[in-house]
Amino acid sequence: MKNSKILYWTPRVLSILFICFLTMFSFDVFESGRSAGEIALAFLIHNIPSIILIILLVIAWKKEIVGAVTYLGAGLLYVGLVIYNVTNSGLPWYIGISWNITIAGPAFIIGILFLINWRNRKENTVKKFDKNQ
Repeated sequence: MKNSKILYWTPRVLSILFICFLTMFSFDVFESGRSAGEIALAFLIHNIPSIILIILLVIAWKKEIVGAVTYLGAGLLYVGLVIYNVTNSGLPWYIGISWNITIAGPAFIIGILFLINWRNRKENTVKKFDKNQ
């Protein structure tokens, strides 16, 4: 019972921490010489991924498959974007790997944990259904 609670809460807490981590990168918009409107717009634009992840986390709270698809998809999307940017910009390959480990790595871990939760819930539902018949 204790392991199932830990498994239930781990992807949810990690999701919140991951969203906070991504949001932290948006604070670079606060610089002198910009108007309040420019800063607000830039802050909103920088936080679009975080806002989307918050909305999807609310849905994934009860439907773990949404969390699994969201985070695995976001990780794959990020890896693809980094490969594209590194290839076209001439940046060293190891920069792309470090970016992927930093951003896509936690997304993949969270996605896998949501997937495990979904499978466990699905198996428990089938077991309860079998007991009732």
